[in-house]
Amino acid sequence: MKKDDNNPFSKLAQPAQRAAANAGIQTLQQLSQLTEAEFMKLHGIGKNALSVLKDDLRKAGLSFKLK
Repeated sequence: MKKDDNNPFSKLAQPAQRAAANAGIQTLQQLSQLTEAEFMKLHGIGKNALSVLKDDLRKAGLSFKLK
């Protein structure tokens, strides 16, 4: 993924961007359909990516799915 202010994943490291892309996750709405645990299982996702995206979800009025 290329740097894009409209892309919430553009702030992440390349491995995390690829992990999201390979999982078909392109929007915060799609991300909110996963639990934190499901997202963390993706290869390339670490604590930093989780922290950044949790903040972005919160700002958008969304959150990770609860079990």
